[in-house]
Amino acid sequence: MAEIPESFHGLFERKTFAHVVTMFPNGMPHVSPVWVDYDVEDNRLLVNTEQHRQKTRNVERNPAVAASMLDPDDPYRYLSVSGEVEEVTTEGAREHIAALSQRYVGGEYPGEIVTERVLLRIRPERVFTSGDNE
Repeated sequence: MAEIPESFHGLFERKTFAHVVTMFPNGMPHVSPVWVDYDVEDNRLLVNTEQHRQKTRNVERNPAVAASMLDPDDPYRYLSVSGEVEEVTTEGAREHIAALSQRYVGGEYPGEIVTERVLLRIRPERVFTSGDNE
C-alpha cells in the first residue's frame, strides 16, 4: 500500500477537485469530477457520492479506481492515486457531505439528495506526484 506524501495533504484542505476513474462493465473508463477528501489516520481517499450514481454502481462491480487532482494554485503540481475501493458505506456519509460543502461552497450542500449518500473509501496502491517543492 502506498501513502500520500505529507506535503500533499494540504490539497485536501482546499477546494481541490479530483477526477475519479471507474470502469463500466464493458471495460471502458468512466471519469467523474468530484469533491475529494483524505482520511490521514487511515490513509484512505474519500469520495462522497450517491447510491444511484454510475461511479457507485461501477465500483460495486469492479473496485479498481484512479483519481487525479491538480493543485488549485499551481496546475503543474499534481497528485495521482490508483487503488481499490475497499468499502462503500453510508455510515457518516451525510455528515461528510455537509463538511465537504463547507469547504467547497461555504454553506449547505447545493443539490438535492436523490438517493442515499455513500462514502467510497479508496485504499491507495500507487501514488504519483509532480511539482512538490515543499
